[in-house]
Amino acid sequence: MTFCLGIKVKEGLVAIADTRITAGNEVYSNKKISIHEIQNHSLFIMTAGLRSVRDKAVTYFNQAIEKEEATYDFMFEAATAFGNMLKKVASEDRDSLEKEGYHFNLHALVGGQMCQDKEHKLFLIFPEGNWIEINEGLKYQIIGNSNYGKPLLNRNLTAETSLKDALKMGFLSFDATQVSSNDVDYPIDVVVYEKNSFHAKEIRLSKEDMQNISDDWNIALRKSLEGIDEKWMENLISLSPKPA
Repeated sequence: MTFCLGIKVKEGLVAIADTRITAGNEVYSNKKISIHEIQNHSLFIMTAGLRSVRDKAVTYFNQAIEKEEATYDFMFEAATAFGNMLKKVASEDRDSLEKEGYHFNLHALVGGQMCQDKEHKLFLIFPEGNWIEINEGLKYQIIGNSNYGKPLLNRNLTAETSLKDALKMGFLSFDATQVSSNDVDYPIDVVVYEKNSFHAKEIRLSKEDMQNISDDWNIALRKSLEGIDEKWMENLISLSPKPA
């Protein structure tokens, strides 16, 4: 399993990906997000699914860019191009993978801004190569392990959320997943794209880097729990008066 989160707010994009890879009995770390420069414009690709499918599709995408055969004026063109690379890999490898018992599977999040885009864009691409756009109605998308990270985002994230608060929520969404699941883990790769900058910034963060933030969040949650009104419990639990 994996955790890849893409968030779109009016100020920009946030992308967070864990690095844990599980292959049979083996566990190791590897990047699940890549940044691609196309005519001085940045886009990122995050993936969850079969590693071999991911590596081949990204290689084909990079090859098209490096040969200068592919130029994109709009992000939807880039998303469509990566979807076409997935279709190409499927035509080459699906049968052999399924014969070996592997389900052909790769979901991707592609985000950035090309020269003709009035704003930054974020797309979810399915294994079949088709896509949907993440907009104000959706706001974010998690691919991989999405069981634990959604509540905070669903309760708090809006299109008007600042980029820094979106980044905070994104990390806390990962944190909730990491402490609840043993198949998602540090280090994490974080990409931030600010609207109209045409440049994505990336950083890798370890557990040690973020431990204080995680600890502070645990303390804040405990304090919030203590502050919740308790009158509704009176017929169920004998309540001690709170100290003055």
